[in-house]
Amino acid sequence: NLKSFTFAELVEATKDFNPDALIGEGGFGFVYKGWLDEQTCHSGKLLPALLQSEVNYLGRLHHPNLVKLIGYCLDGENRLLVYDYMPKGSLENHLFKSEGEPLSWKTRMKVAMGAARGLSFLHDSEQQVIYRDFKASNILLDSDFNPRLSDFGLAKAGPTGDRTHVSTQVMGTRGYAAPEYIATGRLTAKCDVYSFGVVLMEMLTGRQVVDKTKVGVEQNLIEWVRPYLNDKRKLFRVMDTKLQGQYPQKAAFMVAFLALHCLGDAKVRPSMPEVITILEKVMSAKRTKSPSPSQVSESPLSYSDGPPPPPPTVSQSDVNSLPPKTQ
Repeated sequence: NLKSFTFAELVEATKDFNPDALIGEGGFGFVYKGWLDEQTCHSGKLLPALLQSEVNYLGRLHHPNLVKLIGYCLDGENRLLVYDYMPKGSLENHLFKSEGEPLSWKTRMKVAMGAARGLSFLHDSEQQVIYRDFKASNILLDSDFNPRLSDFGLAKAGPTGDRTHVSTQVMGTRGYAAPEYIATGRLTAKCDVYSFGVVLMEMLTGRQVVDKTKVGVEQNLIEWVRPYLNDKRKLFRVMDTKLQGQYPQKAAFMVAFLALHCLGDAKVRPSMPEVITILEKVMSAKRTKSPSPSQVSESPLSYSDGPPPPPPTVSQSDVNSLPPKTQ
């Protein structure tokens, strides 16, 4: 059902790719806003080798939490894709950039749940799809802040038959890739779960996973925030100040504990359906006052495998070892 556009049509839609129509730069090219048949849409310039991956997946997979691919342009050397327009931009803009609208706790959890459902759909498809590039900048938001996963240039078909993983060149974005994938090149759906845990931490703290503007351990979000995530008495110290304390204490700790579990060893990470079940409990948690030390329990959640072990140590050298995804 994809429509084929001529390059001339997209030139007209974007007013000759006017700089005023430029709304962002994705992993594989620039993104412009344009109008086609009075319908606002995205038009993204993509590298030829990666365009086919986008068409393969978004052309056949349809879900409310995946960006809708409208069509494409294969006109000479011009390679472009056309998507539905997401008026609220990316989650990254709202979490980390001053021009972004601050997100309430309720909206953050809405985004987390929708993104989790998108990943779960990919993992549970007849032919499993491993997203491989889950991060805040790839989560786009519609006018009601419903999230949609975008940018499928690095997506990979999951293992089939008796295979437990897919061996592939290590690609992705620094800070979001699972340590075992960086070390071995073995890709599984649990690598996406790790990335989801990283984004949960970013949503809690309002900080990026790698931030060179910080000093020392604070440059690496995982190392900096780990001691606070499983301690109810300390968690508030790393919560995003833009929330202004307006969040349910119990729910925040549940999300922190879930993030730790997602960042743990691959064997004990939850599946995305399990993540969704926990987030449903989070969204039903009522606002409570900050607990006193005597009220602190071991954990707000239970898992069949017991509490998660500490997340694997992620050093700055590990972060730097991941090649840029455009390589």
